[in-house]
Order: sequence, then structure tokens, then C-alpha cells
Amino acid sequence: MFTDKRLTSAYRKAKVEYFDAKSKYIIFSDSHRGDDSASDEFTRNQSVLLHALEYYYENGYRYVEAGDGDELWEYSDFKTIRLAHSDVFMSIKKYYDAGRLVLLYGNHNIYLRSKSFVQKNYYCYYDEYSQDTQEFLRGLVPYEALVLKSRDTGQEILIVHGHQGDFMNDQLWVVSMALMRYFWRFMHVVGFQNPASPAKNLYKRSKIEVKYRKWIAKHHKMIICGHTHRPKFSEKDELPYFNTGCCIHTKGITGIEIAGGEIMLVSWRIRADPDGNLRIEKNIVRGPIPIENYDI
Repeated sequence: MFTDKRLTSAYRKAKVEYFDAKSKYIIFSDSHRGDDSASDEFTRNQSVLLHALEYYYENGYRYVEAGDGDELWEYSDFKTIRLAHSDVFMSIKKYYDAGRLVLLYGNHNIYLRSKSFVQKNYYCYYDEYSQDTQEFLRGLVPYEALVLKSRDTGQEILIVHGHQGDFMNDQLWVVSMALMRYFWRFMHVVGFQNPASPAKNLYKRSKIEVKYRKWIAKHHKMIICGHTHRPKFSEKDELPYFNTGCCIHTKGITGIEIAGGEIMLVSWRIRADPDGNLRIEKNIVRGPIPIENYDI
């Protein structure tokens, strides 16, 4: 009940963009950028994401960050996050300045739905080196959802973070945030995992996926989301539920690409070449499959 209501609400209020065979999108979620301390799981993949973003920028992609980009549950001061991952934020600024960034909020950065919070933290920042204020993402408007609509077929793709309808991370997000900030943040450093998190709980992940597929069947829309941290790619005879995975895997990052009217699941990771040199490589995990094949 909650899931259907929340997803439908997000769909109705979503930012709408039209796409065609010439359009290019890369969708990443769940970077959970932190303060570069022992509890910051993004640190190990900072260079991988930065390389991937540079590749997509040079090749004309639009970047959709589908929620939980910044870990604002664990770290209340955005300044520490920006300083810890300044190179990534400068890459994101390139997309924004070029008009090629869509930023969605998830449960861990739900504060971005507050205009005053965004103005205070994302419009500009104080540069301690030059000792003056620098422009950052002035005018940024984060969204809960994005709808991509095909110019050719009218087919629609709903992109959300994926926490919508997840009771503990949606309706009771304040409680979950407090537990994360003051308890689980320190516990997972020493090996304990939060059982309420769908990223760590197989039952919760499966439950969310079942509910999202029910919404797809009822409303006849494709969904791309994150939140569970488990990458998913539907074959053409399945209900079109796609999950980006996340950017804090120990083996690299995963995301969803849309290009040439096709959709695919990709991964970026560090590998050794035959000479033993470490390289960041992109691999197509699933697809590509024409989006029109998922017309339900």
C-alpha cells in the first residue's frame, strides 16, 4: 500500500525529460560519499567513479545521480564531505555547468528536498586557500524522481532512488537516521552490519523488489532505481525492473547506461593488465537491449 502510493506520488511530481536514439544517460546511485574516515565506504572507489564520470562527460552523457550521493545521515556537516571528495564534486560541477546533471535525493540525503539546505550547502562554498566564496551548484534543484519519455514511442521510464515505500527508510527515516548517526556508523567500522538496511538484508531487498514489480505490472512503467545496492537487469520477457547497484562495492561500481535507444548494466573496476599495471576498466554486465522491447 505504502509503496504504490509513494511511487505513484513520485511519478506524478517527477521532472520529465524526453529522449530518443541520440540521447545518452549514465545513472549511478548510492555513492554514500563521507568524510574519508574509516567509516567512509566510498573512499575506496573515489578514483573509479571520478574516471567513469570523466569518460561519460567526454562522450556527451547526461549524469543522473539517483539518490544517496552524499551520506548525510552519518555526517551532518556537508562541508566535511565536500572537502573529502573535492575532485568528484568538481566533476559533478562540470556536468551541472553544462546542463547535463539531474540530481535525485534518496533517504540518506533526503535533506536535499529542503530548498534552504540546498541553498546553504550547494550553491556556493568558502575556499580556505583563496579565502573567498566560490560558486558551486548555484540554482540546483534536486528532485525525488525523473521520468524519461520516448519521443518516438511515448514509452516512459521512472527513475527514483528506491526507498519509496520502505517503511523504516521512508516513513520512519528520522529514526533510522538517528540510529545510523549515533550507533551503526561506529559499529560497522568494527564489522557489525545494520540489519534494517536493505543493502545488508537479503529478505528486505527481495521484499522491496517484489513490491516494485507489482507497481510496474499495475502502472505499465519501467523503473530504474538504487537503494538495495544489488544490481538488477531484466531480460525482455521480464517485468522491466532495473537497479543500478551502488558505488561502494569492494570490487568497484555499477550503473545503468542508456544510449542509442538501448539499456545496459555496466561495471567499472580496477584490473591488472598482462604487465601487472593497474587500469580502470568498463565492462558491460548485461545488455544492451532495445528499450522498446520492454513496452508493457
